[in-house]
Amino acid sequence: MTTPVAIRQAVGDDAEGVAAVRRAVYTYKVMSPEATRHLITVSRPEERFLALIAESEGVVVAWGSAGLNVWTSEQGQSTTSIYVHPDHRKQGIGSVLADRLHQHLTEVGAVRTRAFVHPDGLEFARNRGYDGTRQMHYAGLDLGTLPDQPPTPDGIELVTMDELDPRQAYAADSIASLDEPGDSPLDAIGYDDWLADVWNAPGLDKSLSVAAVAGDEVVCFTAVETADDRAWSGMTGTIPAYRGRGLAKLVKSVALRRCAAAGITSAYTSNDDENGPMLAINNWLGYRRVQTELCLLRPLGG
Repeated sequence: MTTPVAIRQAVGDDAEGVAAVRRAVYTYKVMSPEATRHLITVSRPEERFLALIAESEGVVVAWGSAGLNVWTSEQGQSTTSIYVHPDHRKQGIGSVLADRLHQHLTEVGAVRTRAFVHPDGLEFARNRGYDGTRQMHYAGLDLGTLPDQPPTPDGIELVTMDELDPRQAYAADSIASLDEPGDSPLDAIGYDDWLADVWNAPGLDKSLSVAAVAGDEVVCFTAVETADDRAWSGMTGTIPAYRGRGLAKLVKSVALRRCAAAGITSAYTSNDDENGPMLAINNWLGYRRVQTELCLLRPLGG
């Protein structure tokens, strides 16, 4: 007999359960319960963010969320995320979540939504109007086997992010994000929103995140998020004038060593299929691919 499943809006106290489901589905993604609570409870009105959970006998078994992308100048862009615990699939939970989220996005003016899916979820997504665009590769690394750290170039100082003024980090992040591979440009990142969503997010460990500084300018950085004994490379970026100098390889190498010294045993990262330079850096560091997800798009409204 199938156990009844209830779907409702997520609240902060669901964070532990959501994080557990996420880890069961995505062993290669890192998000602590604290970061999950932040995701559920901190959003701006213009995002029109909706987070849903499915629960069975009081236990969270699935997650669904959707909201407008407010970091792009392209109007009506949105994102959708759905994942169901492996023990509760094939019960229609994902379908119900998808229908409710798509309806919500249409009501708030979204014209297109993006989702990442496992290869085994491709049929489910295609049956709901999604079509393929790109691949996202995920890779893991045992921090006990790191290559030698590259030398630091003259004129470059390495610092941890907790030594920076947030505006220094914001300037570098907003510039480096402009040419990130994607379906919509990240060209509308406001400082206050970035401060709340990135800098003050509980998952970001500024003591492990590393930046390369030239004078007073952050020219390269890598942001590290942590959960227990695992680390995640949230973003690594170099401003255009300093690319091709090996700085991304350097800051990631230093950050991973700091992670190892802090007792973290494994690190994970993701790369868009189009980002060849970053793929090469991660291969050199010793990352090995653990999963490839498909980035899909679905039109809305009309």
